[in-house]
Amino acid sequence: MRTSTGPTIRVLLADDHPVVRDGLAAMLATQPDLTVVGEAANGAEALHRTASLAPDVVLMDLQMPVMDGTAATAAIRAAHPEVRVLILTTYDTDADITAAVDAGAVGYLLKDTGRHELCEAVRTAARGGAALSPTVAAKVLAHMRGDRVADLSGRELEVLSAVARGQSNKQIARALRLSEATVKTHLLHIYTKLDVSDRTAAVTAALGRGIIRVD
Repeated sequence: MRTSTGPTIRVLLADDHPVVRDGLAAMLATQPDLTVVGEAANGAEALHRTASLAPDVVLMDLQMPVMDGTAATAAIRAAHPEVRVLILTTYDTDADITAAVDAGAVGYLLKDTGRHELCEAVRTAARGGAALSPTVAAKVLAHMRGDRVADLSGRELEVLSAVARGQSNKQIARALRLSEATVKTHLLHIYTKLDVSDRTAAVTAALGRGIIRVD
């Protein structure tokens, strides 16, 4: 069992299967730094409960009635940009993964993920980091290298240029009026497009290819 060394992370569970929610709640309850503050049986309820409970992380299923997980993720990110959404699903198609990331999810896990990996992913999401299962990460890389080897978007160029100037994610978020989670998501897209794994390598690659310039 992990010993808590910081603030408790508040988690909202969104899944239309009660037995899944029960299992997740029991699993997270073994961790002293993770607390389940509520549950939702569909996307619309997840949006409503996010407003009333102010969780740090929403653990979101994709296929749910009333409002699916992708739509709920987009709605939560629009209304509550400080809340991180972590997808937990059985679906790993390229379309599902891309739609969830585009909607603002900071992570995407499959339901065969182990307890330790899931708990660490929740912590990573709470920090605004990207949490992808190995299978999903491979699909994202393959997809970006294949169908979506596009130039960096205008916003991604702004983020990467700021990184090159030595700005932190918090400084970038403040300057561009974004949440830190959104900055992290942009960085994930940048890493994938440039085929790198960290910010230093991204700046080096972008400078080498003439994508950005540092005055």
